[in-house]
Amino acid sequence: MWPAISIVLLAALAFCEWRWRQRRTLLLAEQEGQRRELALAREEHQKALAQEHAQQQAIFNSMVEGVLLLDEGGRVRLANQALETFFGTTADIRGQTVMEAFRFHPLQELVNRTLTEGHVVDAELDLPGLSGRCVQVNAVALLARDSRAKGMILVFHDLTRLKQLENTRKEFVANVSHELRTPLSLIKGYVETLIDGAKDDPAVALRFLQTIEKHADRLTYLIEDLLTISRLESGQIVMNVQDMELRPLTERVVEDLRSRAEEKKIHLENLVPEKFTVRADADRLQQVLFNFVDNAIKYGRPEGWVRINARWPEPNLAEVSVEDNGPGIPPEATDRVFERFYRVDRARSREQGGTGLGLAIVKNIVQ
Repeated sequence: MWPAISIVLLAALAFCEWRWRQRRTLLLAEQEGQRRELALAREEHQKALAQEHAQQQAIFNSMVEGVLLLDEGGRVRLANQALETFFGTTADIRGQTVMEAFRFHPLQELVNRTLTEGHVVDAELDLPGLSGRCVQVNAVALLARDSRAKGMILVFHDLTRLKQLENTRKEFVANVSHELRTPLSLIKGYVETLIDGAKDDPAVALRFLQTIEKHADRLTYLIEDLLTISRLESGQIVMNVQDMELRPLTERVVEDLRSRAEEKKIHLENLVPEKFTVRADADRLQQVLFNFVDNAIKYGRPEGWVRINARWPEPNLAEVSVEDNGPGIPPEATDRVFERFYRVDRARSREQGGTGLGLAIVKNIVQ
């Protein structure tokens, strides 16, 4: 009997162990499946977060304004490409303090001011480096529900171009004022001298009146040039473009300036081929060539030469040139000679006359 009971018990135990192993295998398989699902869900969540972060970064990087986001400890959480361009940073600055990232005390002072005041509007910073870049900064502290600072966001707007235009405007006004004041002062002085008695001497009166006329003409030319460049820059002048022969136009320019050239014994050469046809506005092209040849005569070498030439460097593109054998333009001035009122040698330019706007008008016509 006992052997039979032992066999039954062993069988029962074996069955229980088999059942336990089976259930354990199923449980392990179920746990493994749950772990895989959890890992997959975690991976998908990480991908979603990475994609969201990438989208946010793409949005921030597409902004022309620089954006800087700081955490509650004043460390960089985010900086977009525009901000990195402003400050010339190339390394990853996340996790660094403002001073560690930018080494720029005025920016740290602005951060401290924002923490104190809660926000700062329209602060201007001249950024370090040789670029001369100026930015306008708006900053606001991010507060938690308990009014504690949990971070800060700063937005940087580039003011460099506006500052350059403002400086150009100021320089333009100063130059115009100077150019107007000089002939007006001379006219006023000669008129006062005539009133005080110089008019009674016919020879002196004639000489003074001729000088007054010369400076009045200078004012007239200046005003006409100012009006011309204003209309050109505002797009008010419409080009009358049509087919034309270039040689007769350059002949007119040479004839108009021949007397000036003869005063300095400069030889004018018109090397433009006959029947050289171009498509252009004849009046404006004549104005361009007149200014170039006039400058070549003014600043050229006495007893030298000035040549006008034309060629076809490629089909449908004509190149018209004015060349002289004068001293030329210094390399450092070549980028500025087309600026309004810019003069390579101011003293010499005053002697030669002119409004200082000729090449600026040329540039706008050609463009």
